[in-house]
Amino acid sequence: MAGLEPVVAVALVLLGLAAGVGITAVGPGGVLITVGLFAFTDLTPAQVAGTAIVTNVATGLAGTAVYTRSGQLRDPATRRTAVLLAAGAVAGTPLGVAANGLVEGRVFGMLLGAFVALTAALVLWRRPGGAPDGAPVPAATGIGAPTAVAVGTGVAAVGAMFGVGGPLLSVPLLVALGTPVLAALAAAQAQSVVIAGIGTAGYVAAGAVDWRLAALMGVPELAGVLAGWMIARAVPAAALKAALVVCLLVLAPYVALHG
Repeated sequence: MAGLEPVVAVALVLLGLAAGVGITAVGPGGVLITVGLFAFTDLTPAQVAGTAIVTNVATGLAGTAVYTRSGQLRDPATRRTAVLLAAGAVAGTPLGVAANGLVEGRVFGMLLGAFVALTAALVLWRRPGGAPDGAPVPAATGIGAPTAVAVGTGVAAVGAMFGVGGPLLSVPLLVALGTPVLAALAAAQAQSVVIAGIGTAGYVAAGAVDWRLAALMGVPELAGVLAGWMIARAVPAAALKAALVVCLLVLAPYVALHG
């Protein structure tokens, strides 16, 4: 981290904080860590993803803890979804780490820009007639075991490639499949622990983690996770979605053209 300009350091800290809020308040948010590292540092794609995914270990554990405390992960249906997503992540995460090694900087930037734009679209996408936020989770949430495992595998592969956790893609996909928002957020937090843990091991083995930058962004991200959990229960979801979508749509073209 030597030679990092103060303004860049501040930008990375603020992006870390915003990422944490996004993770627990809306779901997508962790991608801001990857975006910040790619746009404002000279790390390779593997180092960007490896450094970013390290931060998801603590945030995933924190998110799992707060949603257990608030009751969502005590619900049998939500716990079942979380276990199935995690099972898929065991298979999908190594695939994502391997895929990251096949792309170079400019291609990675273009793919990341497209991924950020896709994330914005998914945040806006809601299944018509879906269960309202905070509603009790029914025994059947509209997602079967094969579908949950498939979602978990695909999300983990993409997440590990870009260094992001489960909530970014799992939450909008689960909601689109009929899962209430808070239940989807809770299950995705548990899945992210598996993605982050296995992904970290893979990138550490490849020597692709900058621990100082991981701490610089990870500490404020963790604070943001706790703040986001409280915000999700107090602020209208529409306002949170709008703020995140605007941020992602502004960042997507910049990242795609960067590098």
